[in-house]
Amino acid sequence: MAGQVPTRQQALKLLQKYNKTESLVKHGLAVEGVLRYFARKAGEDEEKWGIIGLVHDLDYEMYPDEHCIKTEEILRQNDWPEEYIRAVISHGWGLCTDVEPVSYMEKVLYAMDELTGLVTTTALVRPSKSVLDMKAKSVRKKWKDKSFAAKVNRDVIAKGAEMLGMDIGDLITDTIMGMREVAGELGLAGE
Repeated sequence: MAGQVPTRQQALKLLQKYNKTESLVKHGLAVEGVLRYFARKAGEDEEKWGIIGLVHDLDYEMYPDEHCIKTEEILRQNDWPEEYIRAVISHGWGLCTDVEPVSYMEKVLYAMDELTGLVTTTALVRPSKSVLDMKAKSVRKKWKDKSFAAKVNRDVIAKGAEMLGMDIGDLITDTIMGMREVAGELGLAGE
């Protein structure tokens, strides 16, 4: 495997270099938390999965029209391993890349990336403003309201759940569980 395995600190520094918007940094932290949760559950490399989740939208703020393309360039310039680059690029499959998610990690990233946005938005309209007391049922209810978090691509989430062979409710539950672990950093631990 070519490239240097990055540390979490290097990944965070890179994310913050290209993203100044607090919501985009928090999104990276949310996806990192969920990927770490899934990795632990599957007995996989939690550090690797987390780092990939952290930087998956690296180029989104500065290069929204070249999403994933610029990330690939940036990660190559920083000598990241091919496996990491491929995983990051695969989350844009069918939207901005033709790199299909193949590994379990890639499929998880593809499935829950958009879902973290729906979970976050759902948490913020709850009286507690927290994911700590939230159940999948709350998110399922908001899922049905297409005007709620309208930018969240529900088709991608459904396609990802299908690729994983998971029920949407189970995917939502696991996403909430992963986000609970980083709720404080996300501002979703309640008031």
